[in-house]
Amino acid sequence: MNGSEPAPMPVSVPAQTGLFSQSASALAGIAARALGWRPDEFWNATPADLVLALSDPQSSSETITRTELNHLLEQERNG
Repeated sequence: MNGSEPAPMPVSVPAQTGLFSQSASALAGIAARALGWRPDEFWNATPADLVLALSDPQSSSETITRTELNHLLEQERNG
């Protein structure tokens, strides 16, 4: 981040057990408002990128596990 970019706003992004597609619009909006991300930046980011970008670097909040991510990806494939 350079000096002209605003600092990311800490946002709690809980791990979801539903389909990513159900949350994508809301998450894209959060990324746009809190991070200034354009749609292509959101869609080219990984879930881990989004969580890290929105997380408060001073907090020790829980992040999504690989098992949870695999479960979400499997649900999306089987849609």
